[in-house]
Amino acid sequence: MLKWALIFFVISVITGGLGFTGLSAATAGIARILFFIAVVIFLIFLGLALMAGEMLI
Repeated sequence: MLKWALIFFVISVITGGLGFTGLSAATAGIARILFFIAVVIFLIFLGLALMAGEMLI
């Protein structure tokens, strides 16, 4: 997920440099959404791991 966010960010930077501002804004929005989805998934798995660790003790 973070890989795709980075790819869309790079596309956004390149298109912004070439003057395609509409496309740059769209790909930046996609990159932002993918990044936040990845962070939410990470936090869910971190919470599950912490709960599983407490059950073993």
